[in-house]
Amino acid sequence: MPNCPKCEKPVYFAERKTSLGKDWHSACLRCEKCNKTLTPGSHAEHEGKPYCNQPCYSTLFGPGGFGRGGAESYVYKK
Repeated sequence: MPNCPKCEKPVYFAERKTSLGKDWHSACLRCEKCNKTLTPGSHAEHEGKPYCNQPCYSTLFGPGGFGRGGAESYVYKK
């Protein structure tokens, strides 16, 4: 049985969500920045960690400048 990359506990078949090439508990597959629950295939990845597409990934790692990436109203301190 594989271990969850977030909590390091075993992931049983009935509870697994496969994303980023790893098996996760459904409760552990969350955005690293805002902690929003994610679904496999509908999020972005940076350095092996999951992020929601809007606003977190686009704000943190998308193009800079006003009006780019659709997330200009979100400002995070890095």
